[in-house]
Amino acid sequence: MLLQVKNIDVAYDEFQVIWNVSISIDQGEMVALLGPNGSGKSTILNSISNLIQPKNGEVLFDNKKIHLLPTYMRTKLGISHVLERRRVFPFLTVKQNLLLGAWHGEAKIQKEKTLDEVYIMFPILADRSNQLAHTMSGGEQQMLAIARGLMGIPKLLMVDEPFLGLSPKMIEKIKEIFNEIVNKGIAILFVEQNVKLALNMADRGYVLESGHLVIEGKSDSLLNSEKLKKVFLG
Repeated sequence: MLLQVKNIDVAYDEFQVIWNVSISIDQGEMVALLGPNGSGKSTILNSISNLIQPKNGEVLFDNKKIHLLPTYMRTKLGISHVLERRRVFPFLTVKQNLLLGAWHGEAKIQKEKTLDEVYIMFPILADRSNQLAHTMSGGEQQMLAIARGLMGIPKLLMVDEPFLGLSPKMIEKIKEIFNEIVNKGIAILFVEQNVKLALNMADRGYVLESGHLVIEGKSDSLLNSEKLKKVFLG
């Protein structure tokens, strides 16, 4: 497995939000992390990239224990994290935003090649290379955020709420881009609240409820799961 999260507990100060959660992702696999609001989905991503440190458990990447490594070291190893609500640099150009994603040694060496590849995948970003990021639509900024994550030449791309606030047309475009990414051998772990949308895209899914992992499995089996319906509908 490319990523293994083993039995992590996570707390904000004394308030525990994740209990004994384990997930795994293989190379080139697309996995959805599902659950109602407040179930702990974003916290799992933040734990993998070390924006928050788990109290217990461990994280392995490429069979190396990384749960004690700082965030920048995890990025160097091949983990890119696209945060919720895009978080682009609004008063930098599209190209400047992208180049900031190629900050570590290997990414810097390959930045021109990676930039060309990103522009092929996202032609609208090539057309708007000199445009300030804040003047773009929400969907275009989401593409920019994903593309910036790819500039770090990741093995795993984590995306938090990639479809939030997007039009149906833009959702279809992002879905196509996700398929292109996994076809290149890059794994994707994404957080989503739209269960049907997520499971129609992903190979597998994990479902959280109140910080506990309650269901996991292949997407087609989860789509027909009565337990899944109970989690979301009560």
